[in-house]
Amino acid sequence: MRLIPLLTAALVSAGLFYVVFEREKLLAFARSDTSVEQPADSAAQGDTAAIAAAAAAEPSASAIGVVVLRSTAQTIDNAVVLRGETRAVRQVEVRAETAGTVLSEPLRKGAHISEGELLCQLDPGVREASLTEARARLIEAKSRVPEAQARLVEAHARLAEAKINLNAAQKLSEGGYASETRRVSAEASERAAQAGIASAEAGLEATDAGIEAAEAAVAAAEWDISRLAIRAPFSGLLETDTAELGSFMQAGSLCATVIQLNPIKVVGFVPETEVNRVELGTLAGAELATGERITGQVTFLSRSADPTTRTFEVEITVANDDLSIRDGQTADIAISSAGAVAHKVPQSALTLNNAGVLGVRTVNQDNVVDFVAVELLRDSVDGVWLGGLPETVDVIVVGQDFVTQGVSVTPTYQEASQ
Repeated sequence: MRLIPLLTAALVSAGLFYVVFEREKLLAFARSDTSVEQPADSAAQGDTAAIAAAAAAEPSASAIGVVVLRSTAQTIDNAVVLRGETRAVRQVEVRAETAGTVLSEPLRKGAHISEGELLCQLDPGVREASLTEARARLIEAKSRVPEAQARLVEAHARLAEAKINLNAAQKLSEGGYASETRRVSAEASERAAQAGIASAEAGLEATDAGIEAAEAAVAAAEWDISRLAIRAPFSGLLETDTAELGSFMQAGSLCATVIQLNPIKVVGFVPETEVNRVELGTLAGAELATGERITGQVTFLSRSADPTTRTFEVEITVANDDLSIRDGQTADIAISSAGAVAHKVPQSALTLNNAGVLGVRTVNQDNVVDFVAVELLRDSVDGVWLGGLPETVDVIVVGQDFVTQGVSVTPTYQEASQ
């Protein structure tokens, strides 16, 4: 009765031996075509070929199946992405430069105005009379010029006469024909003539100064009158109502605020790590909070960083013919930069190594797993663009979290279009 269990155990042990240690031969025997008879001398060769084919077709027991994407690098536009806002290209508070009562009807905010259009008209008051008086004083001052010039000529003539008398008195005195008193009197007359010339020249200078003062008074009166009409410095929109009719304006009082929205600026701030990637004249785009997309050019890049944020201001000028873009709208800005070579892979292919470095796991020619650190360049709906990979690479997209560097795998390749 003990013989049967012993035989059963022996058979089971033999079966386990063939399954574990002679697995390839057993598979080859199971797959062989037993219905076809072969010559005895070629049987050994057939068994050897079947064993080799089975070994090549069957993966090793330690290999893990993964799905691999064979990717080829592409050149993409590498944009500098910022967040900013729209700003009017010009905004000016137009203020009065002289005092007066407003005589013009007010213009309401939102109105389109042209350059030079009247915004506020002030009452001239007595300014015309002041101008007339200043002009009269100028004429009077100019009329004094001939008199002052005549006095100067007369003074020069007296000096010439005094010099002649002095010369004669000196010669007569030397010959004993005239007294010393006459010579001294002639010298005094000469000095008096010189003083007369100095006085005449001072009178002429005073006359010229009076003319200049009168001219300045005329210019001031004319300037004051010219500032009574307050006009728009450029074409644009009124952001506020103009001053109300009958209101009194002092010098510096606000007449209106004028804003220019065409073209319009989109302003953002570039981090110092990316400022060298932005150049003047570069194309840029922005998406407003309303979903509207606009394009323009970089027209300004600050050379000085903000002391608090260490960022650099950048301005993009955008056409706004229909004035649909308003001042102060939030915008997501993308400034085009030099193209970069990148691979597009599914976002799920990204993983971390033991050191916490972001990268992907790849398969080499020997079907061995490797880890490559990558740089995330751009994110899209259907994948991410990565830099730092070779031109052609086999990236594991399924099963990368179940293998580590140096492990042998059995790859199944996926088309790049998928």
